[in-house]
Amino acid sequence: MNDKKNIGINIISDFVKTLPASPGVYRMIDEKTNVIYVGKARSLKARVSNYTRYEGNSNRICRMICATRSMEFVRTKTESEALLLEANMIKRLKPWYNVLLRDDKSFPYILINSDHEAPQLSKHRGKRRRKGHYFGPFASGQSVDRTIAVLQKAFLLRNCTDSYYANRNRPCLQHQIKRCAAPCTGEISLEDYQGLVENGISFLSGKSKAMQKLLSGQMQAAAKQQDFESAAILRDRLSALTYIVGQNDMNARLVEEADIFAIHQTAGQFCVQVFFYRAFQNWGNHAFYPRADAELKNGEVLEAFISQFYENRIPPKLILVSDLPDENKLLEAALSSKLNTKVSIAAPKRGEKFEMVMGALNNAKEALGRQLAQTSSQKNLLKKMAEVFDLKTPPRRIEVYDNSHISGTNAVGAMIVAGVAGFDKKQYRTFNIKSETITPGDDFGMMSEVLGRRFARLVKDGLQKKSENIDESEMPDWPDVILIDGGKGQLSAVKKQLDEYGLSEKITLIGIAKGEERNAGRETFFMEGKQSFMLGARDPVLYFVQRLRDEAHRFAIGTHRAKRKKDIVKNPLDEIAGIGASRKRALLNHFGSAKAVSRAALIDLTKVNGISKNMASLIYDHFNQ
Repeated sequence: MNDKKNIGINIISDFVKTLPASPGVYRMIDEKTNVIYVGKARSLKARVSNYTRYEGNSNRICRMICATRSMEFVRTKTESEALLLEANMIKRLKPWYNVLLRDDKSFPYILINSDHEAPQLSKHRGKRRRKGHYFGPFASGQSVDRTIAVLQKAFLLRNCTDSYYANRNRPCLQHQIKRCAAPCTGEISLEDYQGLVENGISFLSGKSKAMQKLLSGQMQAAAKQQDFESAAILRDRLSALTYIVGQNDMNARLVEEADIFAIHQTAGQFCVQVFFYRAFQNWGNHAFYPRADAELKNGEVLEAFISQFYENRIPPKLILVSDLPDENKLLEAALSSKLNTKVSIAAPKRGEKFEMVMGALNNAKEALGRQLAQTSSQKNLLKKMAEVFDLKTPPRRIEVYDNSHISGTNAVGAMIVAGVAGFDKKQYRTFNIKSETITPGDDFGMMSEVLGRRFARLVKDGLQKKSENIDESEMPDWPDVILIDGGKGQLSAVKKQLDEYGLSEKITLIGIAKGEERNAGRETFFMEGKQSFMLGARDPVLYFVQRLRDEAHRFAIGTHRAKRKKDIVKNPLDEIAGIGASRKRALLNHFGSAKAVSRAALIDLTKVNGISKNMASLIYDHFNQ
């Protein structure tokens, strides 16, 4: 052990001799060329010098020094730039000894675009490429959908696509149920519709009370003039606005815009609750469980967490925290440079802001308690599963596969993943069945294709690492167990694919066949080299496997239905290369329907505006091959 420590110290000491006293980022690399730690420094020479001795360092840092066999460095102009680069590298490289933000989901926004004559109200994720007004983030897609539905009632803004809008010749159902003003067919002038848009923007910008007052005044004025129909419409819009404002008892009175981070630690695990406040309203929260060493203080974890959280997000002007980050001023400077205006990070001690942080902290404590209880229960189930199926160790990653189709059409394969933390939906995958040699409805052939593509990709990407090099709460890349919904036939098809890649010895295959008359509780299990067997009707492992199978079945059917629905509404003209929105609109306006276009003569196609002779030939040939 001492030799290993000395090797690491000697290697680091050699690098220190040539390091500059300037800001930058350093990477520590182990004997397998894996980056095990990424750090930033105001002075690279001074910071890395701390690793040239064992005394005074924590056990975590000592282990890090022992494992170091090389280092790499990047100089930056400022320490703030180094902090942002460090966050980027941590998220990309996932070093073992760093605090890691594991669930890096993108949060949805509400977008009211400004590049159309009749702006659309829509949900948005990802980069802000389209011109318009963005409001968010919201904690979940469901909260956005609910808010959009109520905003439609309140402001009658359209949520249809631009192509749908362009092809309307009469109001759609949204107008009939009083959720859209129907600017597409001139039921409202574009000028008046723009007024509704501006009202919606004002409301989402925090002027909710002013909008309520305005609508209330308009309703009373309409009632005085005995225009009761208009008064009723305004009443419904006012009711919708009141619902949005009053639906949450955690709305703020003094804080217009802020993100709140509250951290709690128990049993070596961390939970960070993030709350989003915009326009004086609570727009939801999300719990994160970052990977961090139990020796770290809350402020250290929170500093690393916040820098990674805003690596690809725009921070608000105010960030409230339960524990002040260790290098708070540096973090403020880095986020301010990202926002191009001052960002403040504060840990309030009294008043409304303190109450908001305490509310987030209570949520963090409860969420971590639930997570630990669920993980403990899941671990017990996995241990029992190992005993029942004679596995050497409890499985860390279970993959379950299922197919869905109707007489072979719209065939899809689905994979769901479960582990110590339960279902891991980020790992779910779908496979469109592509092979033309598979007989429609051939479940064995479809399963072979799915498994072949799955493991061909893993082998190609070189992701053959299993559980030994990662934290026990992490999800490994390779499965320990594959669960197949089917009997001997499906099991043989899967084993054939695994044999092709030499994986049969590494992965346990389990087939689960439905019981007599498809009764749950009478399932039969099949494993290679063993007699088929059944479990007791009340065996908790049976319930667990049933849940896994049913989740795979739900996911496969849902994917199949979505694909089938997409095919139903697909326009045949979309399949023709060179037919864009304008040409499709011209064809539909001229002939009335895609079916009429398919029956049209070549000479008639050339009479359509924007359709050349070559394009007409292309369209005609497509439908008359």
